[in-house]
Amino acid sequence: MRKITMLDVATSSAVKPKQKVAAYIRVSTSNEDQLISLEAQRRHYKTLIETNEEWQLVDIYSDEGITGTKKDRRPELLRLMSDCEKGKIDFILTKSISRFARNTIDCLELVRKLMDLDVHIYFEKENINTNSMESELMLSILSSLAENESVSLSENSKWSIRQRFKHGTYKLSYPPYGYDYIDEQIVVNEEQAPVIRRIFNSVLKGIGTERIARQLNEEKIPTKRGGNWTGTTIRGIIKNEKYTGDVLLQKTFTDEHFNRKVNQGELDQYLIENHHEAIITHADFEAANQMIEYQASQKNVAVGSRKYINRYPFSGKIECAECGDTFKRRIHTSTHKKYIAWCCSTHIKNRDECSMLFIKEERIHQAFITMMNKLKFGYSYVLVPLSKELETSNQDENYQKVTEIEEQLEAIKDELNTLIQIMTKGFLEPAIFNEQKIELTHRHISLKEEREQLLYSINDGSNQLNELKRLIKYLKQGNFISSFDEETFQDIVKKVIVYSPNEIGFYLKCGITLRERVER
Repeated sequence: MRKITMLDVATSSAVKPKQKVAAYIRVSTSNEDQLISLEAQRRHYKTLIETNEEWQLVDIYSDEGITGTKKDRRPELLRLMSDCEKGKIDFILTKSISRFARNTIDCLELVRKLMDLDVHIYFEKENINTNSMESELMLSILSSLAENESVSLSENSKWSIRQRFKHGTYKLSYPPYGYDYIDEQIVVNEEQAPVIRRIFNSVLKGIGTERIARQLNEEKIPTKRGGNWTGTTIRGIIKNEKYTGDVLLQKTFTDEHFNRKVNQGELDQYLIENHHEAIITHADFEAANQMIEYQASQKNVAVGSRKYINRYPFSGKIECAECGDTFKRRIHTSTHKKYIAWCCSTHIKNRDECSMLFIKEERIHQAFITMMNKLKFGYSYVLVPLSKELETSNQDENYQKVTEIEEQLEAIKDELNTLIQIMTKGFLEPAIFNEQKIELTHRHISLKEEREQLLYSINDGSNQLNELKRLIKYLKQGNFISSFDEETFQDIVKKVIVYSPNEIGFYLKCGITLRERVER
């Protein structure tokens, strides 16, 4: 006879499976103290996971004595990611963002890859769980600040170069075609110099740059790097003042996203006359450039002008992260339906030079809406503390340093006056006087440069803080947005950076970059 037992609802319901949890730890050196710290972290996370009834320990992944700048140099991190892809892990615990990845791009790439796998990560130090909107926003901003730190280091390096520009001590590392660099001096290359004179003479005769390039290629005359001549190359030679013996410094510059740009007056330029031996006279140089301008005017192309007017909110504001060029507006047609897209200018000209694909304008609109709503949702968690941090940052310390430097400059001035008085009274040898004067002069120049850098830092931080406060004020008053607003975009966003067809970044005027995913 069959035995039938009625089960209680609570008894028959399925038991909720435990969440599969792992931890990632790392130390950058293999000395004894660091290894002790690693073992302490291992025990901490093992106890933390095993004492939680809803968690099941998968493994503790640890990289020993390995720096965190690149993810591909950490085998345990790669094993962790592999196990996540295999579905072995649901949740990851780690000490901090810097322990997980010091490289900003790697950090965001790994976190978003985990989120695509439905695996979330908790950064203990920053109290960030990627399973919530405000935490994703916080992570993006913290990563942006880390990137800004790299930009700051780059700015210091560029500032040092500009000081050498000012003092005329900058050394050219790569002279143009027609010159060589020998014993730290630019000297004329006697084989290439006649080619330069021929190019200038041809232009003065009214021969077009494309025709000149074609003639040089037909005669198999090599360029400096062994390539082919082009009209652009010829025009670059005609515009290069170095052939007159002069050097114009800072004709190009690198922006905050490490993209190379032509200096259109954004930064000061420095002209050093009679820097080296000339190949072309100033008169021929001016006449050749006037001929180039005349030829361009006959084709209705003004030299240095922009062919298209910025009629659209994204004109001139979208940059390619791959090649640094700007995007152009295009009309695409798909299944008898037209839509607006933005394409990298370099990719349009030559796909081999840039592989970046187009992005639909409506997708940029949607990404901006999402970004603004995230800011509206989480500004009190992120932007307000950031504003307070900037207000109480080291600006007071910088002002104090400026005051101290000015006092030191006054002291050097007094010391120099005293030195001169002693010298005029015959109490000091001329050789000793000159030696001490040179030392004081060098100290004076060094202190002035340091003061200039501090003042630049103070001014830059003040502008960033003002823009941040303005953004917070807008977010406090405004509502969540459901459509793209051109005025708001122009007021808040400085530029849009396209990292891939699926990801763009909005570089805000307050100095932070927020990344958003874009659906194709």
